[in-house]
Amino acid sequence: MARWTRREALGGLSTLGGLGLGCGAFGSLERQDPEENREVAAVAPPPVAAIKQRYAARWTRDGAGATVRRIFPGPSMRHLDPFVLLDDFDVRQPAGFPMHPHRGFEAFTYMLEGAFFHRDNLGNESQIEAGGTQRFTSGSGAWHSEMPASHGRNRGLQLWINLPRRLKKMPPDYEGIAAKYMPATRDGGVQMSEVVGSTSPVIMQTAMGYRVCTFPNKGAYELVIPASHQGLIYVMDGEADVGGAVFSEGDVAIMTPGRISVEAEASTRLALLHGRPHKEGIVHRGPFVD
Repeated sequence: MARWTRREALGGLSTLGGLGLGCGAFGSLERQDPEENREVAAVAPPPVAAIKQRYAARWTRDGAGATVRRIFPGPSMRHLDPFVLLDDFDVRQPAGFPMHPHRGFEAFTYMLEGAFFHRDNLGNESQIEAGGTQRFTSGSGAWHSEMPASHGRNRGLQLWINLPRRLKKMPPDYEGIAAKYMPATRDGGVQMSEVVGSTSPVIMQTAMGYRVCTFPNKGAYELVIPASHQGLIYVMDGEADVGGAVFSEGDVAIMTPGRISVEAEASTRLALLHGRPHKEGIVHRGPFVD
């Protein structure tokens, strides 16, 4: 797969106007008609999102002695197109995920604590610490291992994103990005890490967004799920009020598109994920998604 730096990718955006990236994100050199500005200002804000479903993630074992809290697939939620699997793992040596095959999807890991070491049959070896990411595009098929790299807790979220049928046979690829390159901002005391999105260096094959919000203490934040996406909120630590309902550690809220008001009274950490469905059948068989 061809590799672009983020600077090269952004430098070519002027040629990508037909992709609907949204000119408001970049600014225009053309003189705008005041009447057009008034029309833009009159556009209604996104609706308030609603909770479609709520449930608690379940503990299970995977790999070689690894314990994970599985958000899906499970009895409460099979898949959330385009997402196939979401695990909250907390692994200590010598447990882990030794060499195993994958095909047909992207495995994406965001580290919360400790570190993980990735090795694959493409020749990649990469250690990522808390705040960093690993993206393994299995495509036509590849092997990799993911093992804890510190002697304490090694916690993170792993998400599997289905590849559209036209990309199932693409060449496999890997990219690890260290925490220092991942964007994080503060708003009213709330830290927001954009793991995948417009300011993140992560490039995925599926239109999606991924944010981790950390409340050091009492605070409030508003999140948005785009109209064409499916999304969820997962509470990793603490307790949060999501749209007027209280969610505790390990709880999941499947949301409709729109604006979501999130509040916390004490230290809390949660993730918002949303993606544009491929609307293709997800054929999930163990490590393969065909």
